[in-house]
Parts: sequence; C-alpha cells; structure tokens
Amino acid sequence: MWTRQHKQRNTGRLIIPSLCVLFLAYFGFHAYHGEFGIYSKYRLEARAAELQTQLDAVKARRIDFERRVQLMHEGTLEKDMLDEQARKALNLSQPDEITIMLLSATK
Repeated sequence: MWTRQHKQRNTGRLIIPSLCVLFLAYFGFHAYHGEFGIYSKYRLEARAAELQTQLDAVKARRIDFERRVQLMHEGTLEKDMLDEQARKALNLSQPDEITIMLLSATK
C-alpha cells in the first residue's frame, strides 16, 4: 500500500477571507462615495441649504415688490412713491435738491 503525504498549505485557508475582505471593501467604498452614499447625502444637504437661502432672498424681494405695487394701486397711490418713480425714470431733480441714488446689487 502506497501512502502519499501532503504538506499542509496555508494558501487555501486565505482564499475565502481575502475574497470577503475584497467584497466588503468594494461595497464599503461605494456606500460612502457612491451616487446614493453617505458623502452624497452631505453634498445634497449643503446644496439644499444653499438653495434655501436663495429661496429666502427671492421671497424677500417678492414681498418688497408686492409692497411697492400695493402702494401704486388705484385709490392708495402715494405722492411720494409716484414722485420717486418719476424721478428715477426721468432722471430729473430740482436745482436746489440733493439727490442720492441708491444702486441695488441685484442681478
């Protein structure tokens, strides 16, 4: 009877754990950096905060415009508002007046 003796190799024991480590590293990387990952969540929250500040600015401008339009409705037309708009449109003032023009920083 012939007996073969094999030397025990450690490489067989490392195949499955190394595949598991590669598998977990791949999915871990994409869980953080992927399209729907953790990092994307932070970017979306920052973008949402930026857009919210823009929305608040637009709402404030709209409220200001609505207030100014309300001042020019029929029956409630204020002479100061009419005078201000006419001077601004025609670029005229009296010789004895001091005119201070405020430039708005709107786009």
